[in-house]
Amino acid sequence: MQSFWHELPRPFFVLAPMEAVTDVVFRHVIARAGAPDVVYTEFANATGWVHAGDRAIAGRLIREDNEHPIVAQIWGGEPGDMEQFAQHCATLGYDGIDINMGCPAKSAVKSGGSALIRKPDVAIAAIQVAKAAGLPVSVKTRLGYTHVEEWRDWLTTLLRQDLAALTIHLRTKREMSKVPAHHELIPDIRALRDQIAPDTLLIINGDIRNRAHGLELCERYRVDGAMIGRGIFADPFAFRAGKLHSDDDGSGEQRKKALVGLLYYHLELFDHYQPQTGRPYETLKRFYKIYIRDFDGASEVRDQLMHTTSTDEARQIIATL
Repeated sequence: MQSFWHELPRPFFVLAPMEAVTDVVFRHVIARAGAPDVVYTEFANATGWVHAGDRAIAGRLIREDNEHPIVAQIWGGEPGDMEQFAQHCATLGYDGIDINMGCPAKSAVKSGGSALIRKPDVAIAAIQVAKAAGLPVSVKTRLGYTHVEEWRDWLTTLLRQDLAALTIHLRTKREMSKVPAHHELIPDIRALRDQIAPDTLLIINGDIRNRAHGLELCERYRVDGAMIGRGIFADPFAFRAGKLHSDDDGSGEQRKKALVGLLYYHLELFDHYQPQTGRPYETLKRFYKIYIRDFDGASEVRDQLMHTTSTDEARQIIATL
């Protein structure tokens, strides 16, 4: 099935789906900072939506018309629910469906996420029914559940499903993010892809710092794309080509100004979308460490922000910077 995936530049860059992070607000912030080629939603649970409707997914599928290509990431352990939810995502105008088969969180493993590594029959069924929505179906997964050596059998199973794309977080569920990503396995994984499903695009994920680092890895290992997740917390400009600013005096003032400006934009968008998302102000606080960093007094400013109760109070504090 030809889709937007095959029209992307090579290599391409993807913003990873992250729970309580990659909502419509943060995706627009990253688009301004340095747009990736593809964005994903947060994790949206199929069974929750089937049984409780939109209130069960709490604004996770809110999107705007200027967000393309955008992929809905869904998860669950009931193929019938996955089929209904994938069709719903198609009616919402998403460009693709990605099935989460790698999340290690306990809440996800109860009925999906990385638990599907141990339930290949359920994984296969979920992929096949999701295709009924008429959108390209991809999967994001890990090397295995407990042992790295599981990767060959597990990825062979997935590659036989005629996926549009396969993203591999190069760690196991058990490893979480406590060990370095296994970049050394990429050549063998690519060889397996080339053998079984050469039309399935291969995306690597794990310990990719920024676009330059991703380009280096993609060129070295000849893969199609790179996905950046936690790296965005270290540098929201990670997808931008080239350096953000050059501070001739070495003070970092230009970067500080750019980061604070991005925080203003985040606050503005939060206020704009809050009536739709229903998210409380407290959920904003996890983002402050992204913007308030790397300058004298940054930790004190972050501490002040963590004691605020509204976006107006936050603006008053950063106005002094």
